[in-house]
This record gives sequence, structure tokens and C-alpha cells, in this order.
Amino acid sequence: MKKEVIILLLTSIFMLSSLAFAGEYIMCPGDQLDIVVIGNEDINAGSPSGSKYMVRPDGKLSYPLVGEIDTTGLNVSQFTRILQEKLAEYLVKPQVTVNITQLGTTRVYVLGEVKKPGLYELVKAHNVLDAIGIAEGYTKDAAKKKVFLIHKEHKGEPIKINLNDLLKKGDTSQNYSLAEGDLLYLTSNGRIDFARDILPIISVAYMVNDIQDN
Repeated sequence: MKKEVIILLLTSIFMLSSLAFAGEYIMCPGDQLDIVVIGNEDINAGSPSGSKYMVRPDGKLSYPLVGEIDTTGLNVSQFTRILQEKLAEYLVKPQVTVNITQLGTTRVYVLGEVKKPGLYELVKAHNVLDAIGIAEGYTKDAAKKKVFLIHKEHKGEPIKINLNDLLKKGDTSQNYSLAEGDLLYLTSNGRIDFARDILPIISVAYMVNDIQDN
């Protein structure tokens, strides 16, 4: 148990470090950016907040002259290149620098056999291990072969995750990315009937979330 918790923490740290230093961070809603066009003070002052911009909930960012840019699936380097290409239609050889000053957050539920179940805000990267880590790990009663991920925006069947394969065998394909409103449920050891034991909890969680958002 103790060894698996250490592996979980180290894996999360490694993934965060990789994103930070490899320059492959994928932009997400809520990210705050500092965008500067070198040598062009007019466009740098084109926003009420100066050079500060935020990715909207729909994944788009609005910038002077070029209008909206869809950041979905783009890392910072790709976004910078696209912005430079669009600005080149109006400016001569624009040089753009883009820095993320604050990461966006994603709200997810972590319920069941974790030490502190609840609704959490995750900073990118947000995935299964991040969610379990922020809930302070799983309990001794957790059935690690029966973890369920429910995507709020999808109507399909819940995704079944085997934490043993992820932690002991390094099967990172099961370390799914989480989106706003997703729910991760760690079941307990014993016979589990999803419709009877888990679905009612999920329904109540989403009902509370809808009330809070309205």
C-alpha cells in the first residue's frame, strides 16, 4: 500500500514536470496568458488588461486584429506560431512571445474509497492520478481493479480503470485526462452493482453541482 502511494505521487510529479519543461503543455480554458508582440506597443495595449489574456470556457481566445483563435488541443508553441501567422497579414514579420502566467482549473468529483472524497479543482495536468492524489489517496478498502470514470458531457458507459495496471505495470493508457464536471469513483472490495450502488451517488453529485452553478 505504502509503496503504491509513493509510486502514485512520483508518477504525478513526473508528468507535471514533463509538461512544464518539455514545452508541450496543452492549453485549456481558464489559462491566463501574457502575449507580447515585440516592438509594437499599440497592439500590446490593445486589450483593457494590457498584454494579459484568458482562454474562454469554449477554448477560444480573442486577440486584436486577428479576432478569435481556437486553442483546443494546442500547446503554447503551436498557439504562438498560429498567432504569428495571423498577425503577419497585418504586420511585417511580427515576433510574438507567449507565456502562461496562471493555469486554468478543472472541477471534478472524486468519490468512494478515497481518504477525502469531494469536489476538487485540479490545475493542469489533470488526470486520474492527479484526482486521486488531491483526495489524499485511496483507502485500504478500495477495489483498485474497479475504478470508474464518468464523463459528464458524454452519454456512454462509464470507463472502467484498473489502478493496479496503472501503478504496478505502468499502463499509462488508463491515466485518463479529466474534463470539467467529470466524476471518478473508487469502489470498495466486494460485489458492486453499478446501477444500484454507484448511479444514485452520481446523480446526487451532479444535481448539487447544477444547483451551485445556477
